[in-house]
Amino acid sequence: MLSHALMLPHPPMIVPAVGKGSEKQIQKTTDAYRQAARFLKDSRPEALVIISPHAALYADYFRLSPGEGAQGSFRGFGIPNVSFSVAYDQALGKAIAKTAGQMGLPAGFEGRGEEKLDHGTMVPLYFLREAGLEVPIVRMGFSGLSFASHYRMGMAIARAAEGLGRRVGLVASGDLSHYLKEDGPYGLRPEGAVYDAQIMDIMGRAAFDELLSLPPGLCDTAGECGQRSFLMLAGALDGRKVDAQALSYEGVTGVGYGVCVFAAGEPDESRHFLENQQRELASQRASESLPVRLARASFETYVKTGKIMKLPGDLPQEWTARQAGVFVSLHKEGELRGCIGTISPTTGSIAEEIVQNAVSAAARDPRFPPVEEEELDAIQCSVDVLGQAEDIDSQDMLDVKKYGVIVSSRGRRGLLLPNLEGVDTVEEQVDIARRKAGIRPGESVSLQRFEVVRYT
Repeated sequence: MLSHALMLPHPPMIVPAVGKGSEKQIQKTTDAYRQAARFLKDSRPEALVIISPHAALYADYFRLSPGEGAQGSFRGFGIPNVSFSVAYDQALGKAIAKTAGQMGLPAGFEGRGEEKLDHGTMVPLYFLREAGLEVPIVRMGFSGLSFASHYRMGMAIARAAEGLGRRVGLVASGDLSHYLKEDGPYGLRPEGAVYDAQIMDIMGRAAFDELLSLPPGLCDTAGECGQRSFLMLAGALDGRKVDAQALSYEGVTGVGYGVCVFAAGEPDESRHFLENQQRELASQRASESLPVRLARASFETYVKTGKIMKLPGDLPQEWTARQAGVFVSLHKEGELRGCIGTISPTTGSIAEEIVQNAVSAAARDPRFPPVEEEELDAIQCSVDVLGQAEDIDSQDMLDVKKYGVIVSSRGRRGLLLPNLEGVDTVEEQVDIARRKAGIRPGESVSLQRFEVVRYT
């Protein structure tokens, strides 16, 4: 079974031979790292799963490192004499891949990647070996799949360990925001400190339902590299009481380093967080508004039959006698799955506009593959009905929460809806609309604003 887990950063400078004294500026992290390593050693694991953002990563596949073992060193950081050789636990790796496949997750040993150990693996190994822990490992990366898929991958790891009757520890390697200081290596973004504070709070309480619900836009803007590692850790502890402790946090270098430890306890039915989230989604579907029910019926009919649904004959007149532009947005497991809309009406009624754009959002958004039938139960839908656009003289007349914006220049037009997750300023709103239209910075533009009624 999987009983203990660590959330660890991986700054190479924390290794004294690499840091050459600079590691003292993150002494709290060093001390916490050593405490965490002793914590895991004392749990007496027979094997470790190490999840690293710097292992081979694929957009739609969880890759486990193949072979009998691997070597690596800090040569890339100018220190070739600090090296590692590890044995891979092939039985555990195969069990994880098999279990993941049974759960419908794409995982295995295929594909090409750097087979030498990466620093996201070696930094934790340095301190674990210093603590006297040396056991076979499974090394794996994460993917570009949804947060929920990573949580489920963690569940697969735990089930595989239990199936083998093995005592397994897990290390989720990952740094937090890379945008914490103006003079840091990557600069400053306000979202960085927000993300780090939330992660340390969430992980320190083992509130994994909140981890699943973090906005992907915040994670991306904050520039983290550990969110998906942490989700896999959370999934590996699904359905268990968890004793969690946040040991340290530092951001003095401009990158966030957090250390947390987790010990799994007795089964706890209330902590099946993904299952709970799916039940909540089903409950939300039962209370959907009429426009959303119409949109859902439209794209589900098209996905299942390839045919456009006819309008129901009992729709209220407000939907059949009026025209307006409409946007239909689809989300799956917290991430955008399709969004298509019309700035002004192209059909005879709002209801027809909803049907048309719901089908297009599911099947014709060029950013995504068409929605497949097995995805339908996981799709969330919203419908935005646009008001009349009005000309405005400047950005000062915009409000990112209240108004959408249309940016026009020489026949090109870009639109962005109001009150979107991750779009917090008028400047961001206008900039995104410019880019959608292919309008370069500095080109003169005309602006329009509009209000929407959003239905969920």
